[in-house]
Amino acid sequence: MIPQKKIKEIISKHKSIEESLSTGSIDKKDFAKKSKEYSDLKEIISSAKEYIKFDDSKKELESIINDKNNDIEIKDLAKKELSTLIDQNLLNEKKLKLFLLPKDEADSKNAILEIRAGTGGLEASLFASDLFKMYEKVCSKKKWKLEIISISKSEAGGLKEVVALIKGINIYSLLKYESGVHRVQRVPDTETQGRVHTSAATVAVLPEAEDFDVKIEDKDLRIDVFRSSGPGGQSVNTTDSAVRITHIPTGIVVSQQDEKSQIRNKEKGLKILRSRIYEFERQKRENERSKDRKNKIGSGDRSERIRTYNFPQGRVTDHRINLTLHKLEEFMQGEIFEYINENLLLQAQENELNDLN
Repeated sequence: MIPQKKIKEIISKHKSIEESLSTGSIDKKDFAKKSKEYSDLKEIISSAKEYIKFDDSKKELESIINDKNNDIEIKDLAKKELSTLIDQNLLNEKKLKLFLLPKDEADSKNAILEIRAGTGGLEASLFASDLFKMYEKVCSKKKWKLEIISISKSEAGGLKEVVALIKGINIYSLLKYESGVHRVQRVPDTETQGRVHTSAATVAVLPEAEDFDVKIEDKDLRIDVFRSSGPGGQSVNTTDSAVRITHIPTGIVVSQQDEKSQIRNKEKGLKILRSRIYEFERQKRENERSKDRKNKIGSGDRSERIRTYNFPQGRVTDHRINLTLHKLEEFMQGEIFEYINENLLLQAQENELNDLN
């Protein structure tokens, strides 16, 4: 049961914002925020009103059913109506609980995607490249904008590491469950015996932090410059343009050497650093808030194995929700990414609802 007071607050808030918007009494700088709030409330308001009226409606129908003066036909109609009313109330209760769940402040932000080859040598770097191509296809299908911040290639077209910024609407909320270890099982091209090899790549998804989200003091930074180096140790240029930035309070280190300009490398490095500090602080707050929780969809820890891609059997398995699909090729083409994503979101919401009970 949801306290009536909370539901009445939703109804009262909806009415108040509606009146403010219709009379134009909202300050211009708050208009967009209030309009969004009103839009969100509008989605839930009918459920809130029905939920408030449920007890009275239930009593009314029960009185009809229990009235000895009513004939069987009227009683049967009332029983059917009561059954429908109870089912609808359960749906309304779930919708309202989801609405009342604490909102993740980062959900509406863009995301920084980091992919690194893990254990498995060359095969791991090839898989990291395949993963990145998969995310590129997802971005293309969803009309999201992907910008590469830094990239380090290996032999045979693989990737040691790639960092990219993905822009769009509510990007972080749609990608945050990708963080963790992605494991691949397949026969490498160089394998003459046809044996299946296992390798891995790690993925980290961070919310893009704005300047106002994280205040970085110059005194908290140590900046080292060094000469950029390309594949095989070849010099990219002859100046000390590469930058290593250390955030002393957290110990977070970012290196950037893609650009020929030291200033541009510093700008890119600070963008990544800001997002890592923001995520570090968010995780700290989340761990404090949820340390008593029994259920978690995934901590976002890069050391946590979240998914296995088995090429010989053509299947992809998400271990957090025990979901296996024999549609690996479609998944790598970005076709069914949304299906797995929706299931992860539903499970996360279900876990949070259980925590509220």
